[in-house]
Amino acid sequence: MKTQLHAQPAGSGFRFADRLAEQAAAAGRKAERTQARIQAAACRLLEDRTANELKVAEICAEAGLAHGTFYLYFRDVRHLMVETLTAFVAFMQASMRGAARIGGRDRIRASNAAYVALFEENAGLMRCLVSRLDDFPEASEAFQTLNRDWAATVVEARLRRFAREGQAAPPRDELMRRAYALGGMIDQYLIALFFGRDATLAEISRDRDAVVATLSLIWERGMEP
Repeated sequence: MKTQLHAQPAGSGFRFADRLAEQAAAAGRKAERTQARIQAAACRLLEDRTANELKVAEICAEAGLAHGTFYLYFRDVRHLMVETLTAFVAFMQASMRGAARIGGRDRIRASNAAYVALFEENAGLMRCLVSRLDDFPEASEAFQTLNRDWAATVVEARLRRFAREGQAAPPRDELMRRAYALGGMIDQYLIALFFGRDATLAEISRDRDAVVATLSLIWERGMEP
């Protein structure tokens, strides 16, 4: 059973565990409610432990379910993590696209704000995605697809802008290389900020609006002709 989630509405949070909890409360079928409760419990537990440290008994206790209930929905913890991380990647993509639509002409800033919020509010899940992708190849493929689609979206938007403004555009392959490089730079910045131990970086990044402005400036400058 796949977890189906949609884009975040304006002003709402970006915490995946909360979205799963909302889905559990709203689901019409008991099976859907129970699966979402198990996944939400795992997301909460990941905030202070690694995926390899998750135990079925702990997940069920966190979800308020009997131990045997887990195996009605997932073969083991790895199966749970693959399903949850893959659904989380879809949630990320929907959230960023929703933020970009809401952002109007300032789409870059809106999507960067969403990405920073997704990192900050889902630290456990993001840690799994960026540091242990080899453990979950299915989730890795979904994350790579997200990055590829996002790079293509940015490039196509920039090409339309160049055409609209009558500017000579760099080759599409050149813009794709830039988009991949810029995305990788931003990922490394956020990994260092949220998972590293650099006190100086933490100090100069306290103002999240300023962080978003910096990341947006990098995108804008990097995609200029």
